[in-house]
Amino acid sequence: MLNRIEWDADEVLDDVRAYVVEHLGDRDAVLIVDDTGFLKKGVRSAGVQRQYSGTAGRTEN
Repeated sequence: MLNRIEWDADEVLDDVRAYVVEHLGDRDAVLIVDDTGFLKKGVRSAGVQRQYSGTAGRTEN
């Protein structure tokens, strides 16, 4: 279903922004975006798949 619907990116952005402001908004809040990754080992960790990891500097789980 999701891949068959035409999305209006601006409307989605407005909806997400409104949700964040309503539920997470605070004048004293700070948003920190950090692309730090951590290596996962094993076959039972959630989201494990081989991909490039900047933390490791190579392709890892």
